[in-house]
Amino acid sequence: MDMHDCDHEFLAAARAEAAAGLAEGGIPIGCVIVHAGRIIGRGHNRRVQQGSVIRHGEMDAFENAGRQDARVYRECTLYTTLSPCAMCSGAIVLYGIPRVVIGENRSFRGEDDWLRSRGVELVLADDAGCSELMARFMREQPALWHEDIGEP
Repeated sequence: MDMHDCDHEFLAAARAEAAAGLAEGGIPIGCVIVHAGRIIGRGHNRRVQQGSVIRHGEMDAFENAGRQDARVYRECTLYTTLSPCAMCSGAIVLYGIPRVVIGENRSFRGEDDWLRSRGVELVLADDAGCSELMARFMREQPALWHEDIGEP
């Protein structure tokens, strides 16, 4: 699927969240949830900062968006700097998010095929900024990356 004009702006906001997470000593994955042209939830991976097992960027954005009417989530686009893992993909499907813009999926190929099979429209931005941020992090913090992603 194609990028919309506003997608670049919102993906940049997700990338800024990822950079904030890195600056805090965490894993640089960011996310924003947008409803009717307005960010209703933003977040970044806070596993390190909060000692959390579930605070991925998407989960943090959902938490910060808070309790919304189901209709609201069914009208949102979620922007994430990295392909969503199984946990985050489950939340996307659970709350009926119809469209997800992914910054990049080379560093980690999450549940893209499963999300599509569940009717979610995926847009791969293949964003150089997202890719560079993750590549640098993976080079500089390989142990932390493997801890987060569950690979040896």
